[in-house]
Amino acid sequence: MIKKTGSAVWQGGLKDGKGEVSTQSGALSSQPYGFNTRFEDKPGTNPEELIGAAHAGCFSMALSNILGDKDIVADKIETTSTIFLDMSDGPKVVKAHLDVTIKASGNEADIRAAAEDAEKNCPISQLLNCEITMDAKIN
Repeated sequence: MIKKTGSAVWQGGLKDGKGEVSTQSGALSSQPYGFNTRFEDKPGTNPEELIGAAHAGCFSMALSNILGDKDIVADKIETTSTIFLDMSDGPKVVKAHLDVTIKASGNEADIRAAAEDAEKNCPISQLLNCEITMDAKIN
């Protein structure tokens, strides 16, 4: 079993406090986050954009793998995952939307089917307990 870690340190109350997130690899090291970076669009990171980056990366790798099983190697897969945080009944992630542009030679129907498979079955899609949608452009 592969294990990867992310960590956070938080100090203070919700609105006046501040925190830092780090990753095992060091790609993020003591990256600041807080109420203002999460809810007020101030500079810094927040859990939702980190989930979005993880989702986009995971989906892209899964798609590459599924395409490879069809003997298709993508020239480029560009993915953005938008995470929707609903505040109406307390904060809850309710949706993740994937926008992907795939540049690959091969049967378009096979490429689209591979993208739909990756949308549903990449490990982060499976982890998220919310609606997941996708718009795919194939070049």
